[in-house]
Amino acid sequence: MTSATPDDLDTLPPELDPATGTGTLEPPRTWWGTLLMLGPGLVIAGSIVGSGELIATTKTGAQAGISLLWLIVIGCLIKVFVQIELGRHTITHGETTLSALNQVPGRIGPVNWVVWFWLAMMAASLAQLGGIVGGVGQSLALVCPLTGDYKNAIVVPSHTEVTWLIQWQDDRANGGEEFQQLTAERQQRVQIGVDRLEEQLRRLGDRGTQAIETVRNGGTLNDPWTWDDRYWALAIGVFTVLLLYNGRYGVIQNISTALVVLFTFITIGNVIALQSTQQWSLSAADFMRGFAFRLPPGKDPWTPLTTALATFGIIGVGATELITYPYWCIEKGYARFTGQRNDSDVWADRARGWLRVMHYDVFLSMIVYTIATIAFFLMGVAVLYREGRDPEGMRMVSTLASAYAPVFGAYAEVLFLLGAVAVLYSTFLVANAGHARMFTDAAKVFGILPKHDQKAHDRTLSGLCIFLPMLCVVSHWSGVNPVKAVLLAGMMQAAMLPMIAIGAMYHRKYTSDPRLAPGRWWDVLLMLSFLGLLVAGVWGAWGKIVEISNMLMG
Repeated sequence: MTSATPDDLDTLPPELDPATGTGTLEPPRTWWGTLLMLGPGLVIAGSIVGSGELIATTKTGAQAGISLLWLIVIGCLIKVFVQIELGRHTITHGETTLSALNQVPGRIGPVNWVVWFWLAMMAASLAQLGGIVGGVGQSLALVCPLTGDYKNAIVVPSHTEVTWLIQWQDDRANGGEEFQQLTAERQQRVQIGVDRLEEQLRRLGDRGTQAIETVRNGGTLNDPWTWDDRYWALAIGVFTVLLLYNGRYGVIQNISTALVVLFTFITIGNVIALQSTQQWSLSAADFMRGFAFRLPPGKDPWTPLTTALATFGIIGVGATELITYPYWCIEKGYARFTGQRNDSDVWADRARGWLRVMHYDVFLSMIVYTIATIAFFLMGVAVLYREGRDPEGMRMVSTLASAYAPVFGAYAEVLFLLGAVAVLYSTFLVANAGHARMFTDAAKVFGILPKHDQKAHDRTLSGLCIFLPMLCVVSHWSGVNPVKAVLLAGMMQAAMLPMIAIGAMYHRKYTSDPRLAPGRWWDVLLMLSFLGLLVAGVWGAWGKIVEISNMLMG
């Protein structure tokens, strides 16, 4: 058995630490017994569906159309091998993810370069959660307005929508190149979105006329400050604090699972219903284009590609979820049930059993979030892309809701808003719970907290369960754009993905127990996973650097 590091690097509190020698449990041997012990993957799915699937994936479909379906599917599948490798290390060594990543060579002060970048990524992730709680606030402000200011503000189309309408009208009138390249069927479908916007502006009377004139004269339509969405975001933040302060693993697992299952089934049903209509269905030829490994058509394929690469960082198991997953495995008890690592055959057999449970947990959650991801993407393609709509800013929720209108009609908004509250809040709840655990562990890795002090661990965890949700609310109140916050966090996570893969491969080579080692094919898949994550991370980071430099120079 090889070991590159001493055994005292774990940072687990006594109640979760297999080193205490208490709490070992034989793994289930039946399907039903295994099913009862699943859960960490469903918690992760609860965190994923809100930000990655509902917002970023739908936005990618709205911008790129069907052409990037291949990238979305790869983004869901490619990270699983790294996730399992991290889970394997945690279960067999009783170490958290940050403790494991900190063992990769390259120390800079108290921790290594991987942990330092993780800290920077987490700062962006908190801004993302500000966008998520803002999405919940937007949904509730539409369902139950307090002053009505938010609902009144989004009646006026956004600057992007009005700009798109004017460009389309000009191209149609002048026979522009972009208009001529579209098929008659595509022109007819896009015209639906044009008609909708024109009717919306007509109903606004002078406000609509003024909006068009402002954009035509080179001006900008600025969104007003609204209170309803912020009041609701504050209420959600307080409610989350109450849930998390004394909430344990079981509460988080049950709430997140119920919320995700509810809205995922609604969305899948919506996509199936769209396919049954002539106007909104996607043909077999459309799906073939989606898997053609090509860039989006049009004058600017890079904008939707940049969005897609940011989406790549957070769909499926994003960087944050990859790091968080072993923490939920620890809280579920997999590491403690396995017991402290030793040379006995009894321990090795027990470890194999719990690793088998973990494999089922990972692959079941992968099926759930992959189906959900594809459903959200196809919905963005079938409705929003064809109507020229792009979820952004304070209209994020109302634009996403319009994707349900073709099937559910007058009930679409209410149905979507209830579902949006479910999945967005699930993300907010689970992510804050995971962040609190990671930051508590980080304090131990940085040497701020003692490693195995149960009281210090519980006190810090409880304090962070109060502080982090309220910090996210402050972020939203500051005026953060929810979509941009989600995509920025996605870009940071995309850059973090290859670093996590390096950590997984490091432990696979130097610290894994030979008795539990997977076959050679697994190492090949792990390497392919790393290469895919490296390409996405470098390309995505470079795209963001170019975008920022263009903004500064322009």
